[in-house]
Amino acid sequence: MQRLPAKLCGKIVRSPCDVFINHRGIDTKRTIAGLLYDHLARLRVRPFLDSMNMKPGDRLFDHIDRAILGTKIGVAVFSPRYCDSYFCLHELALLRESKKRVIPIFYDIKPSQLRVRDNGSCPEQELPRIREALEEAKYTVGLTFDSLSGDWSELVRNASDAVIMNLIEEEEERKAKEKMKI
Repeated sequence: MQRLPAKLCGKIVRSPCDVFINHRGIDTKRTIAGLLYDHLARLRVRPFLDSMNMKPGDRLFDHIDRAILGTKIGVAVFSPRYCDSYFCLHELALLRESKKRVIPIFYDIKPSQLRVRDNGSCPEQELPRIREALEEAKYTVGLTFDSLSGDWSELVRNASDAVIMNLIEEEEERKAKEKMKI
């Protein structure tokens, strides 16, 4: 993937949060989710990562749902235990329902392995919306990464470039829609 100049970040119109990083903390908080957050923040793209943007006393779903609704795009870091978490699945479904672009990163997992595990943590009425979101993610072009043999810096660069390009495309679409209204 080509390297994007940092000046392209200036073309992004600001909202409270530019990109929401959806991830399973136990698998990825200290690796790709944290590294991506730091890299995007250095590029002046405002990422949301629960451990970095929330403080004690914040109501979990209220704060996260507000961040998702206010963000421009999402990054879903799918990992081996991702589908075990109702929180991860809820966030993915809300990103989809709010019509946000989602950039998938398949971290030590193949798209075909993404399945809702009915382990009782997910309310029965939520299962259809979650399954739809997972199915859509399986068929979205994303990045794949094997943590044993992959190049971490290349993954962070490629993911950051994908975020920036998607933010620019979103901004261009927003401007085109505004022109159509005039």
